[in-house]
Amino acid sequence: MFIDRVELEPDELPKKWYNILPDLPEPLPKPKDPGDGSKIKFMEEVSIPECWRQEFTEDRFVDIPEELRELYIHAGRPRPLYRAIRLERALGLEKVKIFYKREDLSPTGSHKVNTALAQAYYAEKAGIDTLVTETGAGQWGTALSYAARLNGLNAVVFWVRSVYNWKRERRTFMKLYGAKVYASPSKITEAGKKGLERGEKEGSLGLAISEGLEYASKMENAAYALGSVLNHVLLHQTIIGLEAKKQFEKIDMYPDVIIACLGGGSNFGGISLPFMMDVLRGDKEIRFIAAQSMAAPNLIEGIYDYDYGDVAEYTPLMKMYTLGHKKRMPPIKADGLRYHAAAPIISLLRHHGYIEAKAYPIDEKEIFRAAKLFVETEGWLPAPESSYAIRAAIDTAIEYERKGEEKIILMNISGHGFLDLYAYRKVLFTK
Repeated sequence: MFIDRVELEPDELPKKWYNILPDLPEPLPKPKDPGDGSKIKFMEEVSIPECWRQEFTEDRFVDIPEELRELYIHAGRPRPLYRAIRLERALGLEKVKIFYKREDLSPTGSHKVNTALAQAYYAEKAGIDTLVTETGAGQWGTALSYAARLNGLNAVVFWVRSVYNWKRERRTFMKLYGAKVYASPSKITEAGKKGLERGEKEGSLGLAISEGLEYASKMENAAYALGSVLNHVLLHQTIIGLEAKKQFEKIDMYPDVIIACLGGGSNFGGISLPFMMDVLRGDKEIRFIAAQSMAAPNLIEGIYDYDYGDVAEYTPLMKMYTLGHKKRMPPIKADGLRYHAAAPIISLLRHHGYIEAKAYPIDEKEIFRAAKLFVETEGWLPAPESSYAIRAAIDTAIEYERKGEEKIILMNISGHGFLDLYAYRKVLFTK
């Protein structure tokens, strides 16, 4: 009998994160400031000091402090790797195997806890008492609220209004951790007020970032924490892929294809970058596929150029695939994928041809049907964002099966969908 779950013991939890910067095919373009350098100085001043240092480190591996490893273990790491045997049967697969990493098993239901705990840990060590952030789907806001409270800190969250309005349960979840949660655009920041004046009532992640940065800059003893895009965020998330590599070693297998959803790039980078290291060294060949929404297909329709990370232009310019920082994007249920740009690291790898991308229609019917099949066969309820990875994995598996090719596919289930049932009902069961 084949056991469909591969576990690691707590003492097998990686002791270092992987930093891909030294292994990239060319040096990562540095942030630019179109003015006098004040934007870069602003980001340095408003950021958590150790995270800002990690943003530019050239160390290939970065130590995970023992206290933080204990927090990871407390939060349920290492997380299991599953073989999707029942899904394979439902699809009639004989040549193709599908595996999935269970990041939905975190206390708040997503992979975002991996960097939230790290950022809150470093903030507490620096004497910071309040962390301010943005959130799109709500997973990052919940994760930071959780991590802040575990480290004795306060949290303030600016949440994209279109999602804030329907995810009442997740809003309650954040407040249970003691967080202050504001719909964005709000009337408490200049960026928010200007957004409302422009008629941006539904909000966007780029605008929520502007509000978070502005709010944090005006508070004493506060710092801004970002949940995606930046180098140190992807660094912390590599704990996912590092665990997965150990798990595949245990069963003497290795993935041919790695698939994850992508908005800004944190969960895609987390599962992919440790395996990308083997590809960049010439040791392995892997196909990396980013699953996106046509609401924000930054890797497909974006241009590779310098752009701001936020609407109000508080951030420096970063080189990335971007749709334009002021582009208005239609709301979707998987709002975590509705961001105008992809992480600079992911963008550079895409530019060099290491990453493919596929975008699905805005109505999301294909996405939620794939999620329903996953629920029916594997039994776990995925977040809407994770369901993009499931859809892409199913499509890719069928593609290889029809060709008669033996492949191993790894996908990342970045979060659960228990606080997204309204979205399932709206897309699948409302006529």
